[in-house]
Amino acid sequence: MSGGAVRYAAIGDSFTEGVGDELGDGVVRGWADRVAAGLAATHGDVRYANLAVRGRLLAPIVTEQLDAALSLDPPPTLITLNGGGNDMLRPGVDVAKLVALTERAVRRCADAGVRLVLISGADPSDRLPFGRTIHRRAAQLTAGVAALAAAHGVEFVDVFNDTEIRRPGYWSPDRLHLGSAGHQRAAELVLAGLGEGPAAQEAGADSPAARGLLAEARYYREHVLPWVGRRLRRRSSGDDRTAKHATWISVQAVDRTAR
Repeated sequence: MSGGAVRYAAIGDSFTEGVGDELGDGVVRGWADRVAAGLAATHGDVRYANLAVRGRLLAPIVTEQLDAALSLDPPPTLITLNGGGNDMLRPGVDVAKLVALTERAVRRCADAGVRLVLISGADPSDRLPFGRTIHRRAAQLTAGVAALAAAHGVEFVDVFNDTEIRRPGYWSPDRLHLGSAGHQRAAELVLAGLGEGPAAQEAGADSPAARGLLAEARYYREHVLPWVGRRLRRRSSGDDRTAKHATWISVQAVDRTAR
């Protein structure tokens, strides 16, 4: 990344907001916060905005959130974009339409002279109900976005195909969102993709996640049924929520290897 002040804006859904990486006081951190801190460690002058909101579909991410990011004063020098994960959970999703929406965002950032980095979300499908269907859709979207990035000369960080991050130890109890270790892993992948850090290293093997009957019953009661209930009520986990950093904040350098 070139010298000078870095102004980094992150847009997306729960993955970018940082759900699953909660601090002791309940504040959500996440990989984008960790990336901002990593950039501060090398650049020393980082302003950071995180406009992501959990539950958001791709369309509002590449319209409302991108509008807000490009309207920041002063404007961003770097934007990361991830989205489509919530679309994958909806029936009848049109992957080609999602790729087309992403392409519009690519063109808008190019016209604005802002560096855009496209990021695929981690793959949670191994442990989810209907995981095969979700994996197939997400793999198609990831391939489409990768091809789009190559065609436009845009950087692409492929977290989806990172096999290390699929291991149970990287995930939160809901099996849909990364835990703290997973967000740290994603941050390492993004920083390496930005040329701001070494390649992410594999951790030691962890034990398999418990999948007994009682554990599965608890999982469905605490996580799956509430999700189904929101879908039936046409509600989202992000309803009535706003961005955690809607305007620029100053980021101090911290040890990005801390977990």
